[in-house]
Amino acid sequence: MENHDVRQVTDSRVLAALSHPLRRRLMDVLKVHGPATVGLLAERTGQAPANVSHHLKVLAAAELVTEAPERARDRRERWWRLVSRAVRWSNADFDADPAARAVADAATSLNLDRHVQIARAWHAADETAHAAWGDGPFSTDRWLHLTPEELAELGREVTDLLARWADREVPDDGRERHPVFLFAYGVPAQP
Repeated sequence: MENHDVRQVTDSRVLAALSHPLRRRLMDVLKVHGPATVGLLAERTGQAPANVSHHLKVLAAAELVTEAPERARDRRERWWRLVSRAVRWSNADFDADPAARAVADAATSLNLDRHVQIARAWHAADETAHAAWGDGPFSTDRWLHLTPEELAELGREVTDLLARWADREVPDDGRERHPVFLFAYGVPAQP
């Protein structure tokens, strides 16, 4: 399954725009909750509206977010939305330029930090939150013996599985659903 709503980033300036914790978080909020005003984004991130506005302008300059004027009730109200549902990049695309590679490495590091931060926040949540989710939250890991081609195939299968759940028609069964973050890494390593 190929997702055409994923932007392949090959410009280090776009990665530089992504390489800020608040900008990354703003993109996550837009991904989870959809288009929003600066005020809504400020509320959801606990940031000052002026700070959110500045970071949205940086994201807009990198064509990662855009205005959604169709949502505005009047000419003063400004709504923002993601341009693409997701972004991806390969650090190898930036190998020819050491400065660009440093930006790609920083973006990758920030991405991993964000993933770990979300998992740690769940583990730090109180017992009431944990009890409400029962056995749902999970963690799993495996050591596999793979060729580079097999790892790529496994990556496609995992990505397709997550896309199937992310893109599914949400059942209209009256049950409340909450955002759930799931991430996976498959990297060559030594125990």
